[in-house]
Amino acid sequence: MESNFLTAIFLPLALFIIMLGMGLSLTLDDFKRVFVEPKAVIIGLIAQLVMLPIIGYFLALAFQLAPELAVGVMILATCPGGSTSNMITYLIKGNVALSITLTAITSLVTIFTIPLLINLSMTKFMGEGVTLQLPVGKTILQIAVITLIPISLGMLIHYYSPKLATVCDKGVKWLSLFFLGIIIFGLLLKEKENVSNFFVQVGGVTLTLNILTMILGYTLATISNLDQSSRKSITVEVGIQNGTLAIAIATTLLNMPNMAIPAAIYSLIMFVTSAVFGWLLGQNPILDYKKFPKN
Repeated sequence: MESNFLTAIFLPLALFIIMLGMGLSLTLDDFKRVFVEPKAVIIGLIAQLVMLPIIGYFLALAFQLAPELAVGVMILATCPGGSTSNMITYLIKGNVALSITLTAITSLVTIFTIPLLINLSMTKFMGEGVTLQLPVGKTILQIAVITLIPISLGMLIHYYSPKLATVCDKGVKWLSLFFLGIIIFGLLLKEKENVSNFFVQVGGVTLTLNILTMILGYTLATISNLDQSSRKSITVEVGIQNGTLAIAIATTLLNMPNMAIPAAIYSLIMFVTSAVFGWLLGQNPILDYKKFPKN
């Protein structure tokens, strides 16, 4: 995969719109929800920020990936949540407020964790002598710019014109899914001769990452006696990564388009697994019984 207009210009613009859409549905109260639903938020954060990168690391080892692809899997695993997970949570009737809260908090925390974990991953998988490293301070600033600025702008619109934010919210979220689709389609179209090879290389590891993390989220939420809507939210938040941000980091910040391959393939797979998850909830009474015990 090579950098092109799609990844150099269109991708940052698309990411800005996606993050703006996230901000349109955020308020300061969403950050306070950690005190209102502390157990659900803490479970979600531990699973996303700690357990998810660990799973990604061991899967990259287990599948014996090429160094660049292994780092690509780690980039993906360090980019949890996003507006896509919020939209999927909404579609399957999960706890949207909890989903948004988890996305908001992880968006702040991962500004600092992403460059650190990626540098560790490159050292591990590409060798001690690798010259390619993300400058931590500069990367933190860059990620903050492409995430916090549009999110803050969306929150300001929500604060000063809640009616406008409500009108724009759903439309922008669907638009963000459209942009994600265009990005993935464009990347794969440009590399159409290699698409089947990409699936062979990373299809197994990305599918396994997606399924394992969704199982992890659902299991943790279930044994913690969370209600059904919260279990849906945590399952999606833990299991659906921010593929757009991962692609942007690989192609724009690192200028290593091959590292974006796992995120591109994953972004196709996650819609299928999310649809299956939603279908299972409707078909299996064990997964979707209404009167789940609460603490």
